[in-house]
Amino acid sequence: MKVIFAGTPEFAAVALQSLHEAGYEIPLVLTQPDRPAGRGMQLQPSAVKQYALSQGIEVLQPLSLRMDSKDPQRAEEAKAAHQRLLSTPYDVMVVAAYGLILPRSTLDIKPCLNIHGSLLPRWRGAAPIHRAIEAGDKETGITIMEMEEGLDTGPMLLIEKIAIDDSDTTGSLHDKLAALGGKMIVEALNKYQHQQLEAVVQPEEGVNYASKISKEEAALDFTQSALEIGRKIRAFNPFPGAHGTVNDVVVKLWGAEVVDGSGPAGKVLSADAQHGIVVACGTGALRLTSLQKPGGKRLAAAEFIKGFPLEGLSFV
Repeated sequence: MKVIFAGTPEFAAVALQSLHEAGYEIPLVLTQPDRPAGRGMQLQPSAVKQYALSQGIEVLQPLSLRMDSKDPQRAEEAKAAHQRLLSTPYDVMVVAAYGLILPRSTLDIKPCLNIHGSLLPRWRGAAPIHRAIEAGDKETGITIMEMEEGLDTGPMLLIEKIAIDDSDTTGSLHDKLAALGGKMIVEALNKYQHQQLEAVVQPEEGVNYASKISKEEAALDFTQSALEIGRKIRAFNPFPGAHGTVNDVVVKLWGAEVVDGSGPAGKVLSADAQHGIVVACGTGALRLTSLQKPGGKRLAAAEFIKGFPLEGLSFV
């Protein structure tokens, strides 16, 4: 069975590796163009591209797959990519966090299966892992679905759940789901070959849109409850990093736990080795466990206050 793979970040690279190691022939990989990254803002290949090239798999990086794009360069690249797909023998396309819209012209060539990091239809859209943690969901999972033109609206083929631990960040949950997605897409294709997959239409109830995470959201509002703020800190770890401002310094908060306490929202109730850094919220309080100053390293609370006394100050 020949599989064309489309994906970009590490989440997708794990699935690509799983398919390759399972013995599927992968004649072509689609991934987004190299992007500037790091302090030097040098062009960096995606995680998918890095793995594909390491295995000698051909990589295609069009700016778009929409042949009707008003941008001449994008339209030309889309036309070239479309012809490449038409001329490549394959049985199915597997898509995971590709980041480009697949138009009808692409979806009509061969069946397209998507690895989605949510229990559909709970979270459709770009950031299902972040939003599940932020919302306080107790479970999430992977849905293997047939792709159609709607945003994550296609019929579901395979679903598996996992629990969201109280200590999970987006980073840790991402890694669990990436591994699960890699396992499930191999299982799904094995069943697909033997016509053992049943397509189930998504229910109309319970649909939520997991909008893309913006840096603006990472600024914490300490008038919210400690529970809500704690979820945001976990949801925005590792990106974009939740933060509060104290004495005009933006401090990133990487870890926290809900504790008893009350006071004006944002007030530092304690900042010492015995009690740790405890901050009052709109309801309840948070003990901050990992913090970072601009240009500094992430530090445990006891180390952080040695260089940044917080006693009596307030986060805003």
